[in-house]
Amino acid sequence: MTPHAILAQPLTLPNGVVIRNRIVKSAMSEALGTREGSPTPELNHLYKAWAGGGVGLCVTGNVMIDLKARGEPGNVVIEDENHLAALKAWAKSATAKGTQCWVQLNHPGKQAPKGLNRETVAPSAVPFRDDMKAFFATPRELTDTEVRGLVERFATAAGIVKKAGFSGVQIHGAHGYLVSQFLSPHHNVRSDDWGGTPENRRRFVLEVYWAMRKAVGAKFPIGIKLNSADFQRGGFTEEESLDTIRALADAGIDLIEISGGTYEAPAMTGLKVDKAPVKESTRLREAYFLEFAEKARAAVTTPLVVTGGFRTAQSMAQAIESGAVDMVGLARMLAIEPDAPKKLLAGKAPVHEVRPITTGIKAIDKLGLLEISWYTGQLKRIARGESPKPKESGLWVFVKQAWHMVMAGKKKRPPAKLRAN
Repeated sequence: MTPHAILAQPLTLPNGVVIRNRIVKSAMSEALGTREGSPTPELNHLYKAWAGGGVGLCVTGNVMIDLKARGEPGNVVIEDENHLAALKAWAKSATAKGTQCWVQLNHPGKQAPKGLNRETVAPSAVPFRDDMKAFFATPRELTDTEVRGLVERFATAAGIVKKAGFSGVQIHGAHGYLVSQFLSPHHNVRSDDWGGTPENRRRFVLEVYWAMRKAVGAKFPIGIKLNSADFQRGGFTEEESLDTIRALADAGIDLIEISGGTYEAPAMTGLKVDKAPVKESTRLREAYFLEFAEKARAAVTTPLVVTGGFRTAQSMAQAIESGAVDMVGLARMLAIEPDAPKKLLAGKAPVHEVRPITTGIKAIDKLGLLEISWYTGQLKRIARGESPKPKESGLWVFVKQAWHMVMAGKKKRPPAKLRAN
């Protein structure tokens, strides 16, 4: 079969849901919610563009489960049904033309910039490394009652996602956010039922899954984005990830997307986070986490997705044909060329290439956060009906984002006269 014919094959999940082709639009942060956490009409426009661009499965940017715990300004938040009408409008646009659209549910834990929320919470009060402490506060450790409350928040949000008309939900268990923090022995040093052993560290993600399953039923897809590893000393390892994948597969998870890294070690952006040389065979296969996916495939039969690094239809098709994965995830490519899937499925190459985004300032570039800001800006352009700017300056985007964060923090504070007492 030709590469584009392989990509065009439908995939039937174990629960019977059919995804029309093998291309996934992986989650990217859009920051297009209101201050109250409601989705805006711009999201409808953006997701209509992706639905019309040929993607089989579209996963939304992270939607938070608690308005008091946002990861960035502009997050959509689902706590209750207050924004149900706006969520229904978003779902209708996102599922046009037979596209599956799953909402990625998330809690940032400690990975929330200083000043954005009143406080940050995490499994344990573990600070960031020294060069990041200016940007991120040391979190407060969650109580047992609070942990159980967060499990219920995930479940409530999942039920509302289904009611709104989306076709599935994804747990964000990667990239150093709350679920990932619970899994990591570096971030989770608890000694109660939620930590201390690998089994206890897995308890939170499994409780979240079971609560969500109870809320949405057996036939509504639940997936997860999971780290292959944290790439941090003392962090979540490949061995623990494989054990977590086995446990989730046994529980009945419908789709597992493999990624890796955290804000402190951003492997998901393609940046090298260790000194090990890259094998030539790995470089030619393009994808960042394909070797780990092969290990996961040997462990479970659950459908797998790898996101990160794919550039050509040939490498995507080879990954699927090898049996290591069932679908391939694209993200940054679709921020600069939303109809790239349609081109790939027609046997054509995308027009633009994904490139590293840098400011030229080493201290900023090694944080790995600029990629998020730069691509978020491209998404906002598409959402406004404008064309992306693949050559936009990374430094200019960083300056704009820093200013936006400062202003968002000021809006939350009371006037000076009210503070002076």
